[in-house]
Amino acid sequence: MSTQEVAPDADELETASDKRSIILVFAGLMITMLLASLDQMIFSTALPTIVGELNGVNHMVWITTGYILASTIMMPVYGKLGDLIGRKGLFIGAICIFIVGSIIGGLSHDMTTLIAGRAVQGLGGGGLILLAQAIIADVVPARQRGRYMGAMGGVFAIAAVAGPLLGGWFTEGVGWRWAFWINVPLGLLAIASAMAFLHLPKPKLGKPSIDYPGMILVATSATCLILFTTWGGNTYAWGSAVIIGLVIGCIVSAVAFVFVERRATEPVIPMHLFSERNFVLTTVAGLVIGIAMFGALAYLPTYIQMVTGKNATEAGLMMIPMMAGMLVASTASGQIISKTGRYKMFPILGTSIVAVALVLLSRLTPSTPLIVFGIYITILGVGIGLVMQILILIVQNTFPAAEVGTATASNNFFRQIGASLGSALVGSLFASRLTDILTERLPAAGGAVSDNENSLTPAILWKLPAQIREIIVGAYNDALAPIFMYIVPLVIVAVILLTFIKEKPLATTIDRSAPPLE
Repeated sequence: MSTQEVAPDADELETASDKRSIILVFAGLMITMLLASLDQMIFSTALPTIVGELNGVNHMVWITTGYILASTIMMPVYGKLGDLIGRKGLFIGAICIFIVGSIIGGLSHDMTTLIAGRAVQGLGGGGLILLAQAIIADVVPARQRGRYMGAMGGVFAIAAVAGPLLGGWFTEGVGWRWAFWINVPLGLLAIASAMAFLHLPKPKLGKPSIDYPGMILVATSATCLILFTTWGGNTYAWGSAVIIGLVIGCIVSAVAFVFVERRATEPVIPMHLFSERNFVLTTVAGLVIGIAMFGALAYLPTYIQMVTGKNATEAGLMMIPMMAGMLVASTASGQIISKTGRYKMFPILGTSIVAVALVLLSRLTPSTPLIVFGIYITILGVGIGLVMQILILIVQNTFPAAEVGTATASNNFFRQIGASLGSALVGSLFASRLTDILTERLPAAGGAVSDNENSLTPAILWKLPAQIREIIVGAYNDALAPIFMYIVPLVIVAVILLTFIKEKPLATTIDRSAPPLE
């Protein structure tokens, strides 16, 4: 367990030299986190144009889900290996894999290659944000960590807007493939920064025991779960053999994973983590926030373009209010936590605000004023900014440094499962509802575009006759907006769970003791 002593003033805990070295490390980590978080959002505004050009609206969900799924199954692997063999080499390796995936995506000329590139990006991206969070825990005690975690949350906020904005700018200008190519120079800069500034303590362990069976089983279970939610009721009927097989595969591999982990020497997700109440509560809450956040953020820029007629760049600019909300809330809460040592109220308040924002977004119509839309997403941004990094801080304060990577990875894994579920469920429901609504309504307008739904881009839509355009715009609104209300009950459950968190004093030193035995 972490040291429970609380210092009177967090600022006194760092010497000038400590601060300088931490800032250098932190600057490199921020570049890498920006790289990874940008890539989660940069395709949101480019998505309608990409799928229209590549004739793949029916595969649209996989551009987002493919990345998230690949990054999710790698998180426990990076977390455990980081604790066993050290994080610096893994960190640089993850960046290299990410760059390779970006090159594949940049060269793609069909949906299959594009999705493959996104998946390879995810294999590297799964380690970027996770290892950055764990590296901060290696060098900064929990009491001071609030301000750094708040700044990391600010990176997510900036990326939430800069990503769609860059995606729109590339789409309208040099072409959407530059959403991939931009990662190459940024990745090389991140590698140079890591090699120059990262000087981390090495694990005091002998030859590591790698839990290969556990890694394979957790990847299998997560893949079956995401495929089930992505394909169910859309590509395959809910009662089809494929969907039933995926459900069985998910359950069997999950049960087998638990048995394997209880006997593994170095389990990829140790079962003793779940004996800590704070870990369980923050993990469940993180999963729900992942569903809400990515379910909303992945498709709002597409909604803006198709319903309001804004181009990709304008759609990115319209996400700025959300970024402002996230940035202010994340930074302010981090500073307050470092000063006071109190943190429990922030995730409770933030999750409650997310629920309110989702209710408001579910009431969107094609005639909703853009300023009202801006207010709604600002509220969503404030809620997310008060939650995301604080949950990680709570988890890291619960375990010693020797297994902080494993604990952080496990928590992030379930949050990313939520992100995958959110992206897949909202994407599948959105695509299915859109197809049904268009099939129902378009014949009344002569079926003018009924055979070309997969190639429908915003530019094409707003050149159609007014009667047909209004039908399609209404279909996009009616397909997406009500889905936000479906997520609200889950968020309310998360609010209730977070009230049971035990507010333990934030550690003022880094506990490098060995992890507890199973």
